[in-house]
Amino acid sequence: MYVSLRDRPGSDAGSGAGRVARRVSSTVFLLGTVSLLTDVSSEMVASVLPLYLTASVGLSLFAYGFLDGMYQGVSAVVRIAGGFAGDRGGQPKWVAVLGYGASALSRLAMLPAAGFAAITAVVTADRLGKGLRTAPRDALIVEASDPALLGRSFGVHRALDTVGAALGPLVAFALLASVPGSYDSVFVVSFAFAIVGVAVLVLFVPNLRTAGSAAKIGLRMALSEISGRRLRRPLVAAGLLGLLTVGDGFLYLTLQERDNLTAVYFPLLYVGTNIAYLALAVPLGRLSDRIGRARVLVAGHVALLGCYLLAALPAGGVALTAGVLLLLGVFYASTDGVLPALIGRLVRPEARGSGIAAAQTVVALSRFASSLLFGLLWTFQGPGRSLLLFAVVLTVAVPAAGWLLRDSDR
Repeated sequence: MYVSLRDRPGSDAGSGAGRVARRVSSTVFLLGTVSLLTDVSSEMVASVLPLYLTASVGLSLFAYGFLDGMYQGVSAVVRIAGGFAGDRGGQPKWVAVLGYGASALSRLAMLPAAGFAAITAVVTADRLGKGLRTAPRDALIVEASDPALLGRSFGVHRALDTVGAALGPLVAFALLASVPGSYDSVFVVSFAFAIVGVAVLVLFVPNLRTAGSAAKIGLRMALSEISGRRLRRPLVAAGLLGLLTVGDGFLYLTLQERDNLTAVYFPLLYVGTNIAYLALAVPLGRLSDRIGRARVLVAGHVALLGCYLLAALPAGGVALTAGVLLLLGVFYASTDGVLPALIGRLVRPEARGSGIAAAQTVVALSRFASSLLFGLLWTFQGPGRSLLLFAVVLTVAVPAAGWLLRDSDR
């Protein structure tokens, strides 16, 4: 893993160009640093949110399912808008800055929020910021990277992102261990990390113009790319698999209930998953470059299937809990960066942000529906049987998705 001397692969002449083109761009590392700081912030909040909402605020599991669905899916409202705005102006950095800034401000807004409506509004603002920034940021990664190394570049970015995702719950754990029930301190420290991330993006990330931006892509062209034959099957596959992806919060609440974990240790479940993700993001990204991104994406959902089966067992223990967290980390390492790497090469360069945003929108909407459905199932039949039902349907969906994606790597 090396930092390149240039942000545009292949810009040098001669033999040196080949060596530079095989390295990961410095822009990828800078964007990874922004994501690291932002994920410390977001995961501090996310790691305490399930217990905060169900134990402190007193929401029912179905109400939590609605909020978890909002957390997963509301960003879909602006994902395509964010991707299109970045493509249209040719400068996705500033669209990303707006999204990161909105999420940062939502951390402070959690302090006065009390009750279901207020918390829903704050979570919505945070996720709208995430939806706005994600596609422009990923378009910057594609633009700054050698096309042959997209999996590796996204793997490096997601690895740095996951360092932050692992540190965030640890910071929350330390704060809650020092002052039990001090959720306000979690929100304040979270805001501080988010603001530093925005500053790094504004001051240090280069303002790359995306390839083909001079063409000034119009809405009709963007919609044509999104609805075109090359994306149709991948989007259907992404939606099918997303519909069967249970939110992390539900999985962790299942483990907490089964293993009788105390509240102070709850954030550590997020740490376990993120450590596995961190260890595997780059290797699985490189593997996707070699054997095909669609294959790795589908294999990640096989790991998710194993995760459901282990979590549904009536008796737990440290070994089984660790197995669930490991498999969940494998799932994210196989899918989170691999999907935009796959989609980014299926659309024209000037519509790249829009194409990536379309895939992310489909996933976000389907996971929103999944959270609502799982919360309802849990209410009537408990977590174990609900996970087994999802596992059975996922067993059928995985080969179907593999068939839909069979030509996507060509």
